[in-house]
Amino acid sequence: MADRSLRGMRLGAQSMQSEEGVEFSPRTRAVYRTDDGSTFEVVFAAEAEIPELWESPRTGQEGRLVGDDGELVESEAVDVKAPRTHWDMLLERRTRAELEELLQERLEFLRARRGEAAKSSKTA
Repeated sequence: MADRSLRGMRLGAQSMQSEEGVEFSPRTRAVYRTDDGSTFEVVFAAEAEIPELWESPRTGQEGRLVGDDGELVESEAVDVKAPRTHWDMLLERRTRAELEELLQERLEFLRARRGEAAKSSKTA
């Protein structure tokens, strides 16, 4: 039987695919520099927006984008609106006097209900 052993490929050992005719998508390299001066590269798709900050895969430190001239890219200060709170949205719909009136009505209702519950528990 050893004379007639089957010849062929081992399963999973080699791929039958080749890179013939495969066209890779266009890419761009971005260079980042950490605070300690070390640099690292990250590959992005050509049409992707390149972020100004990226975490180094080796050290875990945050790196800043280095421009083509070798200087750090300055980030544009964007005016960020403070998020609206529930209170802000409530004040857009009602005045403070209306809110005080609603609060008093609700407190009276709750006190009356609690008083009824207290009376019914005493009688039972």
